[in-house]
Parts: sequence; structure tokens; C-alpha cells
Amino acid sequence: MTRASSITVGILLTIRALAVPTGQSPPGPAPPAAFAEPAIAPDGTEIAFVSGGDIWTVAAHGGEARLLVSNAANDTRPIYSPDRTRLTFVSTRTGGGDVYVLTFATGEVRRVTFDDALDQLDGWSRDGKWLYFSSAAHELSNINDVYRVSPDGGTPMPVSADRFTNEFFSAPSPDGKTLAISARGIASSQWWRHGHSHLDEAEIWLRDLTAADTPQAWRAVTSGGAKELWPMWAGDGRSLFFVSDRSGAENIWHVPTAADAPARQVTRFSDGRVLWPSIDARGATIVFERNFRIWTLDVASGAAAEVPITRVGAPAGPAVDRLRLTSQFEDLALSPDGRKVAFTARGEIFAASAKDGGDAVRVTMTPAAESQIAWSPDSKKIVYSSEREGPPRLFVYDFTSSKETPITGAIPSASARENAAAKVDATANDFAPRFSPDGKSIAYVRGGTELHVVDLESRKDRTLATGIIADALGVGRPIAWSPDGKWIAHFSEGTRGFTNVAVVPAAGGESRPVSFLANANATGIAWAPDGTFLMFDTGQRTEAGQLARVDLILRTPKFRE
Repeated sequence: MTRASSITVGILLTIRALAVPTGQSPPGPAPPAAFAEPAIAPDGTEIAFVSGGDIWTVAAHGGEARLLVSNAANDTRPIYSPDRTRLTFVSTRTGGGDVYVLTFATGEVRRVTFDDALDQLDGWSRDGKWLYFSSAAHELSNINDVYRVSPDGGTPMPVSADRFTNEFFSAPSPDGKTLAISARGIASSQWWRHGHSHLDEAEIWLRDLTAADTPQAWRAVTSGGAKELWPMWAGDGRSLFFVSDRSGAENIWHVPTAADAPARQVTRFSDGRVLWPSIDARGATIVFERNFRIWTLDVASGAAAEVPITRVGAPAGPAVDRLRLTSQFEDLALSPDGRKVAFTARGEIFAASAKDGGDAVRVTMTPAAESQIAWSPDSKKIVYSSEREGPPRLFVYDFTSSKETPITGAIPSASARENAAAKVDATANDFAPRFSPDGKSIAYVRGGTELHVVDLESRKDRTLATGIIADALGVGRPIAWSPDGKWIAHFSEGTRGFTNVAVVPAAGGESRPVSFLANANATGIAWAPDGTFLMFDTGQRTEAGQLARVDLILRTPKFRE
């Protein structure tokens, strides 16, 4: 995939609420309401939660939920202030996700953080003076640190910023002297994953906020070996509740903060999920998400029950935004006649004049992402990959008729259904499409391990080569047609992990290697216009890449006498 986030393109990109283009199916019925990320009020009488990207509130015993915060962006992670006069939440309305504060008395919404990366809201200090959040905006490799900031705004200050250690889901103690956090692993971004993985393992740690930032200020509460997240202080301030999968399924556990104290399992679920728990100020009730519903746990009895909720209110409708974008374009593809350019922006495909710019024409309108655009030789069509049916499938858009046609996926005709090779693996990705020089066929990669060619008229689909051809996620340009349309070059990864170029007859036949380099990676192939040589990029893991040339016609060596 060609990225162009660093290229400024003089195109006025207009995104409007358009009718569904010809050939695309209208949206289906709305899915059942899902409830997530609940927070219980300090007095335990009300619950705020997320549904449909908006924030709703409902009585703690259930009933009709009322819409509280609605915006075309995603608003998530609501948390009540200790005095219940304000609600803080995370919103994508101005970027990747910043912290906002809603004042109930005035309805004012104030933006508090201004980071380039997602700021994950964790909680309030008990005195209401600080908001705690975790962010990877200032660390390496998506590693989070914990910060605090005044709810009235200001400069966020690091609270826990251990270099190369992921720190997240923080919870300040009631007296403000200790911070509980989840640490290590990548569960900060992969909390949703069900099932055990060592990458998701996290531990609960305590940080003494009254001491200097030295190793002595830290103490582990859990010993690791499980995914242990979302620490919450009990009412007495001397113990913690948290979510752990140490018993298999995710459940709520309790552990005293005294050294070497054993943990006790509180809930006894054998399946499903326990996510985003929140505890009231008294430590009497915990609310949590389970199977896209809201549950409460009575701490004293250990009884858990689902909260019956009915939404009453209308969420924000689709916004009509006119955006002027000069960056963050992807998959830039210039038409062969040099007059048009197609690209993706925010997951949708647009096309515009390559010479004059102006308003871009929107080609797709789907809730899924489209990518990997390639033009037909006559510059009248494009082929691209779309995830609207789940795994990426290929579609062709004809600018002459303004019609979109599926190319892979559902078998479109009886004759094609008889072709066993055209049957689609429901889990495989179709990507890297390329029109043949005559525009009658499209070559593409399926699942990273099969090179296919599909005839656009008959829809007959043939497998030309197998092996490790490309990254299964569809990165790069792993195939190229010869100018005469008789051959297709493709990558082939050998048994030792070296990626080289092979060529296979487009009519079918044996695939033959034509390069023999010892490398670590290669992502793109180009065939010379006269068909006499190939070029591809090649490189080692920690070194700069290079361009390699493969001569396909024997060259007579010349020597100086």
C-alpha cells in the first residue's frame, strides 16, 4: 500500500452526505443496541455508559436511559467527578482522542488535553483537583505513560513515566498518596482480546506518590502470568478490585495492598467478558461491561446482575462536513493518461483532476475501508479492495457508467459457480489487484499465498502460483504484469525467509525464480516498459533498502581492451 501522508496535494476534498452511488447496496437494518464502558456515580445511584458512540445515563437499578452527550464523533469513557457536578470523557471530535469535561450546571464542554495520540482517561483524584490519564503521545512504540491534568485545563504532568515500560489504567487512592496502575504487555491497546496471550499479560503495581521516583517507590501487587487490568480502590483504601483472567475467563478479583497478600476471586463467570469496571466512592457497588450489556456487582454479597436498560433519545445524525485536506491521503494512483488521480481519504475512495485539482468526486460510500487502487489501461476504471463484506474483496468502478461491480467474493454467475477455482475462502484477503495490459483480466493475491487471475467478462478465476507471495495484510505491490500481458512477476519467499522475484505465464504454467538474493524483505515490483528487465526493492531488517534490477534478456558483456 502506497502511503502519502507526507505529500501535500492541492485538491479540495469535499465530503458530503451523498446518496449511495449506483451499484452499491443501501445500508441494512440497524444492529441491536450495544452498551459499553460504564461508570457509576460516586453515590452509586446512576450509571453513565456508551452506546453508538454517544454517552447515556440510567438509574443504577435500570430503566429508561437518557442521552447526555451526542456528537458525530465517538464519545467514550465517561467518568463522574467526585462531587458529581461534572463528567469527563474522551472524544475524537478534534483528533485521535482527547479528554473533555462536561459541566452539568451549564452544559459547557471543555477540551482538556491536546495530544496527537489517544489519551485514555483513567479517573479523578478524590479531591477533584486532578484528572489521571494514560497516553503514548510522548513515548516510543505505542508505550503509555500516566499523566495528570487539572480539569480546568493546563499542562499535563507525568506521574509515572518509566522508560520502555507500558503503564496504563491508573487509579489514585482515596487519600491521594498512592497510584495503582496496570503495567507491562500491550493490553492497553489489546484489552478487547479474549483468550490468553503472553503479549497481553499485565501486572498491578503501586506507586508511592509521596516518594521520589526511584525503584523503592514501586511495589508489585500481583505476580504476573495473567491479564490483570483496571485496578479500583475499595472503600477502605487498603485493598483493590481488578479484572483478571488468571482462572481462565475474565472475572473481578480482590486483593489487599499489604505485601504478599493473596488475591480472591469475586465473580464466577465461566465465559463471556468482564470489561471497563467502575466502583462507587463508598466501595459498595461495581459496574462493568459484559457481552455488550451493563452489569452491577454488590460488593458485600458478591451478587452480580444485568441492568435492564432501554434507550430513550435520538443520537446525533450523520454530520455534513466540508473538509479541506492537504495531507493524510493514501493509495495515490495516477491514471495511465495522466489526467486523473484516485486516492483514499478516511477510508473512502475519491478521484480528481491531476492537473487542475478542484472538488474531488467521491467513488465509495461504505462503513468499511477501501484501499489499494489500480487503474485500467484505458483510464476509465479502477479496481480496489474493500472490507465491507468482512475480509477484503475486490470491486471495479466504471467512471463511464458510474457503476460499481464486485469481482471477488460472492460468485456472480452459474458458469462461475461451476468453476471450483473461483470458490472463495471466507477468511482469506483479496488484495494487490492489477489490470492486465489489455484491461480484460485482473491479477491479485489471495491470503498472501495464492496468485490469481480473474477474467472480467466470464468471471473465471484461476490460480497461477502458490507459496508465500506477500504479507497477508496486503502491504506493498507484490505483483506486476509484463507489458505484453504474457507474464506476471510475483514475490516468492523461500524456505530460509528470503524474498525474491519469480515469473509465471499468465496463461498458466510453472512459476520460475529470476532473482536469488539473501534479504529480509521486499515489497514492490515494477516491470520495464520495454519488458527487458524487472526492478524491485530489497533490504535487510536494520539497513536501508536498495533497488535491484533483474535483466530478463541476456546481455553481452563488454570489456575494455
